[in-house]
Amino acid sequence: PFNSGHFAGNLQLRPMIYGKYTIFKGETQFDLHFFLGRTIILSKFVLPALPGPESRKKETPPMLTTIIPQGYAPLLNLYDTQKAIGLLKRLFEDDLGGSLNLRRVSAPLFVEASTGLNDDLNGVERPVSFDVPDAGRDAQVVHSLAKWKRLALHRYQFSVGEGLYTDMNAIRRDEELDNLHSVYVDQWDWEKVITPEDRNEDYLKYTVRSIVGAVCDTCDALRRAFPQVKIHLDREVSFITTQELEDMYPHLTPSERETAYMREGHKTVFLMQIGKTLSSGKKHDGRAPDYDDWGLNGDILLWNPLLGHAFEISSMGIRVDEESLARQLELSGCQDRRELPFHKALLAGELPLTMGGGIGQSRVSMILLGKAHVGEVQVSLWDDETMKICEEVGVMLL
Repeated sequence: PFNSGHFAGNLQLRPMIYGKYTIFKGETQFDLHFFLGRTIILSKFVLPALPGPESRKKETPPMLTTIIPQGYAPLLNLYDTQKAIGLLKRLFEDDLGGSLNLRRVSAPLFVEASTGLNDDLNGVERPVSFDVPDAGRDAQVVHSLAKWKRLALHRYQFSVGEGLYTDMNAIRRDEELDNLHSVYVDQWDWEKVITPEDRNEDYLKYTVRSIVGAVCDTCDALRRAFPQVKIHLDREVSFITTQELEDMYPHLTPSERETAYMREGHKTVFLMQIGKTLSSGKKHDGRAPDYDDWGLNGDILLWNPLLGHAFEISSMGIRVDEESLARQLELSGCQDRRELPFHKALLAGELPLTMGGGIGQSRVSMILLGKAHVGEVQVSLWDDETMKICEEVGVMLL
C-alpha cells in the first residue's frame, strides 16, 4: 500500500492496494502492476519500493490476485476436464502406491482439538472448529493429516517399509486466494514406516525421485488419452537447500529465489531444509516444529510454463524423532506441546519412525492439464473480483 503523492510517469496514484508480477519473454521484461484487482501491463513503469516480507507476518505470494495469461484457452472442455481428472487420480494413486509400497486407508475430515493431531502449518492459521454436543468434545477440521498418519501407522500395526495413503480433504480458512490457493484443500497424504538408518538425505532423495517418476508417468498416460494435452515434465530432479538458494539470490524474496533458480533451466526441483533459520536470520518458509525434521524435508517444485513461475506440488520429509522434536519445540517456543497426547507418545518413543508428505491433487491436475486457475479443477468459494475476471476471459470456475 502507498499513498497519493507518488507518481509513475504521468499517472498519479490515489491510495490503493498495489502488487507486481514480472514476465520474461526473451530479452524483454514486462511488469504487470495490479491496482485494486485490476491489471495494467507496461514495459517501463517505476514505482517506489514496497515493504519487504520482514514487515509482514507472511510473505506475499508471487501472485497477489487472479492472473489469466493473455490468449489462454483451456486445452479440454468441461466434460473432458472432469474425465481427465478422474483418470489422473486413478493412475497416480496406483503408481504412487506401487512405488512407495503404500495402501489406501480412510481419512478423517476432523479430529479432536485437544489431541494435538491437527497440523499447525505455519503456526498462525486458524482451524475451523465446532463442538459435538453428544460426544461432549470440541473438534477441528483438519489442515492436513501429517500427525494423524503417524499415529495411524502405529495403531494399524504397519511394518517397516510399509505405508499408507489417504484421499485427504481439508479447509484452510486463512489461505490467501489466487490462481493457486483455495480454502479447500485436496491432496494425497501419505506416510510410511522407516528404520533409523533411513533417516538420511540419500533415502529422502530416493523417495523424491520415486514421486516425481509417478507424476511423470501419469503425465505421459494423460497425453496418450488426451492428445490435445501436450504437457511434458522433466524427470531429472535438481536438489538444492534453502541456504544455498539464499546464498545465490540474497536480495530476492524466497518465492522469487525459487522462480529465478528454475528459470535458469532447473525444471524439476526439490528444495530442502525448510523451516530452518538461514544465515540472514530469516526462514525461507515456516514449518510446524512437530512433524518434519527441518534438516530432512523439502518441497517438490515443477516449472509452470503457463504461469511462468515455480509451482509447488508437494511438501514432504522425514519426520521428527524424539531428539529433533525436542529441539524444534524449544527453538519454536512450543514447549507446552510436550503435554499433548501425540507429543507425549512420540517423545516416549512409542510411535514408529516415519517419513511422509502431501501431494496436491488440484495442483497436479492444474499442471498436467494445463489449467491457469485452481478453480478449473476443484469446487470452492471465490471473491467477486476473481469470478468477474474469470468470466470476462471465458474461464469457467467449477
